[in-house]
Amino acid sequence: MDIKGKAVAITGGASGLGAGVARRLAAQGAKVGILDLNETAGEAIAAEIGGTFAKCDVASEESATAALDKLEAAHGTASVLVNCAGIGTASRIVGRNGPMDLSAFERVIRVNLIGTFNMMRLAADRMQKLEPGEFGERGVIISTASVAAFEGQIGQAAYAASKGGIVALTLPAAREFTKIGIRVLTIAPGLFKTPLMDELPEDIQQGLANSIPFPSRLGTPDDFAHLAQSLIENPYINGEVIRLDGALRMQPK
Repeated sequence: MDIKGKAVAITGGASGLGAGVARRLAAQGAKVGILDLNETAGEAIAAEIGGTFAKCDVASEESATAALDKLEAAHGTASVLVNCAGIGTASRIVGRNGPMDLSAFERVIRVNLIGTFNMMRLAADRMQKLEPGEFGERGVIISTASVAAFEGQIGQAAYAASKGGIVALTLPAAREFTKIGIRVLTIAPGLFKTPLMDELPEDIQQGLANSIPFPSRLGTPDDFAHLAQSLIENPYINGEVIRLDGALRMQPK
């Protein structure tokens, strides 16, 4: 799909990986919509790239529908959805003080997995009404998993489960959407330089970077965005989960 002139919706687009995707796709001529709960940061990114911001709780049908309505009024129906919204938590299933708080597990699953599914179903319903392009393609949906889906570390049970769910969702969604011309893909990033990573001391960040085989550095939001752009543009990639990790394989802890 040629991204130029296409409407794009990016969840979690106010910072980190989502902001990286927003900047890159806008530079390619896309009409970018930022969906996020952070209004200040979201409005700033939208202003920077000439896009549109809509406040959105991805796990809420009402909020997501209203946000997509706003973007559609500004740019037309989105041909591309990039799901970058997500949260994490660090907790053992059973710790010194007893079992993990169930509500903490539910919150991560709700935002990461249910939020991804919610946005996918709502965006795909709109995409199927678009006129098909080359090869009958109407849309592309890219979600964000993590290497934790495959090598979740101790303390990552909730996060790994949520990202593993996104991985498992990819192929059945791609198979279902063949009849309406929508490709479904997932990127599973490794260690990336995001606002969460920036909270760690510099020596810890460098130690993590050194653990990556090659290149031995943290990934950048534009590394992620570059792959997202390539997936959008290549019409033959579908139903795939692609690791973006510099050959990193996470250890138990």
